[in-house]
Amino acid sequence: MKIPMLITSFVLAVFAALVAGLFVFTKVYAYSIERQYPPIGKFADVGGLKLHYVDIPAGANADLPPMVFIHGASGNLRDQKMAFEKSLKGRGRMIFVDRPGHGYSERGGEEYSDPSNQAKAIAGLLDKLSISKAVIIGHSFGGAITAAFAVHYPQKVQGLVFLAPATHPWPGGVSWYYPVASRPLVGYLFTELLALPAGLLSMKGGINSVFKPDPVPANYYQESAAELVLRPKNFRQNARDVTALKENVKKLSPRYKEIKVPTVIITGDSDDIVLAYIHSKGLERDIAGSRLIELKGVGHKPDFAANKIAIEAIEEVSG
Repeated sequence: MKIPMLITSFVLAVFAALVAGLFVFTKVYAYSIERQYPPIGKFADVGGLKLHYVDIPAGANADLPPMVFIHGASGNLRDQKMAFEKSLKGRGRMIFVDRPGHGYSERGGEEYSDPSNQAKAIAGLLDKLSISKAVIIGHSFGGAITAAFAVHYPQKVQGLVFLAPATHPWPGGVSWYYPVASRPLVGYLFTELLALPAGLLSMKGGINSVFKPDPVPANYYQESAAELVLRPKNFRQNARDVTALKENVKKLSPRYKEIKVPTVIITGDSDDIVLAYIHSKGLERDIAGSRLIELKGVGHKPDFAANKIAIEAIEEVSG
């Protein structure tokens, strides 16, 4: 009897050491991520919610209205900043914002998994910055916030540009780890122990799959600060956004027909992450007068792969 008990005790001790090691590794590495990728903008208190944003002023010869860029799932403001800052700098005021619960923006309550409430926070930020009207540009998940913004705050919208948007309910679900990470206790354990080390192993492959068949830009991994999403709290909040998106756009999408502002939708015909025939073509159908640009051989990142076309779309909806 003593030998089985010793074996059991040994196994339990090894398991406890493994759990403790994973927990410590996650804490230490998450801290190192924040040291490597600190906040690069300012903070604004919007209804008790602190939002992190970068505000790039217009140049003396600006020809475009203010522009607000909204990043997708698993991202932060650096993604869209990397895509558009150099090519648009000086042409108009640019606001890049970390969505609630992403990058360095606070989450607030769990109601902020709803695109409508994220749009509300961004509308509050524009009020803080004294921006009365802007062009709203949203990539992927950011497309749902862009659409919600136009539905709820039409008076603040000069025009809309959707880039590979996720805006309509779709058949099926999402990757298994999103629902797991969304659950209260299981999700906490998963993100505090496993998500970060597993994410580090799969991050570069995941970025390649997001861009394919287009090449990943040089230094994207570092400049986009992609690892920020692996921090446990950020990972859980991102997972709740993604898990709740289908039901949220199911409620919101019948209202897209209320959108009356100039709208351009850009999508790639090789995007297998957000299917164009459901989302982009759905927006074209629902928003009267909108224009759909479907790019041959482009994947889920037209903001990079077709940057010039995206800028032409911004010019178009700016009037």
